[in-house]
Amino acid sequence: MAAARLAAALLLLAAQVACEFGVLRVVSQTSRTRSRDYCILYNPQWAHLPHDLSKVSLLKLRDLSTTQLCSYLDVPAEDFTNQIALVARGNCTFYEKVRLAQGSGAHGLLIVSKEKLVPPGGNKTQYEEISIPVALLSHRDLQDIFRRFGREVMVALYAPSEPVMDYNMVIIFVMAVGTVAIGGYWAGSHDVKKYMKHKRDDGPEKQEDEAVDVTPVMICVFVVMCCFMLVLLYYFYDRLVYVIIGIFCLASSTGLYSCLAPFVRKLPFCTCRVPDNNLPYFHKRPQARMLLLALFCVTVSVVWGIFRNEDQWAWVLQDTLGIAFCLYMLKTIRLPTFKACTLLLLVLFIYDIFFVFITPFLTKSGNSIMVEVATGPSNSSTHEKLPMVLKVPRLNTSPLSLCDRPFSLLGFGDILVPGLLVAYCHRFDIQVQSSRIYFVACTIAYGLGLLVTFVALVLMQRGQPALLYLVPCTLLTSCTVALWRRELGAFWTGSGFAKDAPQTPWAATQGPVPPKAVGSSLSEQPPSEELAKSPLSTEEAGAADPAKDPDNPVASPLSPSNGDEAQPIPVVKPETSA
Repeated sequence: MAAARLAAALLLLAAQVACEFGVLRVVSQTSRTRSRDYCILYNPQWAHLPHDLSKVSLLKLRDLSTTQLCSYLDVPAEDFTNQIALVARGNCTFYEKVRLAQGSGAHGLLIVSKEKLVPPGGNKTQYEEISIPVALLSHRDLQDIFRRFGREVMVALYAPSEPVMDYNMVIIFVMAVGTVAIGGYWAGSHDVKKYMKHKRDDGPEKQEDEAVDVTPVMICVFVVMCCFMLVLLYYFYDRLVYVIIGIFCLASSTGLYSCLAPFVRKLPFCTCRVPDNNLPYFHKRPQARMLLLALFCVTVSVVWGIFRNEDQWAWVLQDTLGIAFCLYMLKTIRLPTFKACTLLLLVLFIYDIFFVFITPFLTKSGNSIMVEVATGPSNSSTHEKLPMVLKVPRLNTSPLSLCDRPFSLLGFGDILVPGLLVAYCHRFDIQVQSSRIYFVACTIAYGLGLLVTFVALVLMQRGQPALLYLVPCTLLTSCTVALWRRELGAFWTGSGFAKDAPQTPWAATQGPVPPKAVGSSLSEQPPSEELAKSPLSTEEAGAADPAKDPDNPVASPLSPSNGDEAQPIPVVKPETSA
């Protein structure tokens, strides 16, 4: 008994391994120019399908979908000569169906299934007896065929070869690397930009949101929440997927507004403000153009939410909103030290590997929890997909574009997690005046890691945890640059950063400033020390002196003339800093 069970398991495993996707070309009998492709699942151990459509003859589809073809009584009086039989699944084995169809002259057998498509398996002896192809077609596709073409159609079965790599990978690569580069540059400059120029505040909308520093405790809580949420999605996908869609609509519209607001503020029209009122948010009297921008962003998000399942064009809106969301998160979330960067990346590195490669050994279905949630469970009743990915449809004609994976996906986490490190590198570049070598090196390392991910995807033909390749590439590259420049200590602790008054780019030419002195505010010094100090630095004097403020029309008569030389930045001893 045990040996029989083992043999049955081995046969089932062999059938699953041999299973392949193919294409059913359907052509209308009345108009040969009308055609459409549908997905089929076949077992090449019955009979191989040709790879080239030009070598396949169109045959009439004989509709017997109301019968199961399990006995000679189900065989019609007119045989299946030069036809492809279409029968229902159930009540007998695949071998019994195909044996009867082949004996009646059929050139192929299509089995309609209302359940999940499974490989039409058999044993070695049965495979040798059968010479016609056997494939499964979903009941939903059959209904679509009858609705579009009627019941009189011509069909052809073939299995085109899969391309080594789809061209949509190039689009995903450009979007991902571009988002990381732009987001890292924007986020790195965000903390320093407000100190580079002193501008008059024209209104509340000019105030930029402060970044949130991530602590080790926040990292641990975040990872635990990610694990908990992923497991919940795996078991309660159909209920929670709508919650995730709602959160994405809200967060992506906020991100889109944050990305477009700097450009809209430069427009010369719609600068009028709302009248005085006591309404929430509106009491700040926002400009009309900012209200129009907010309405536009919400509209884009709502349009995507309504038409999110339109495969032809909805993915463009999803990718646009997703990129805006990633840029907003990179600007808002800040890792203050390389130590925090290393902790976050390594923890998520283990998290990604565990849920992709280890969980198949823990689930009953043998599927990866991460891949199941990202692509949507096959047994989902809603057929909804999580929107937290960049998705691009396959550009090459292949069975995968119809059946298993019509889109190539890249999760937001594979952009945000390395992007936070790229943003840290850019901030450190600005502080130590390194000509952005850390930023450029880390961005290039991210691109190389993404290429390695694509190569692994092609070689293994299964979903890959991108952080498995992105984390080592970005972390090792950043460490190597810091070691080469002999700045690993400052890079690790973030001691090159100024918390209150960052060093300006031109301050490096006037002599080095100790990190603690740069982070110290002169207003925090004791009064006796303030009086003993040299004149203020060029940056502080320009911010405090009305004569050097271009937005201030009043000039003090005691202000130095434009020809005066800027005073050097005073060097404050570390022990005197606040």
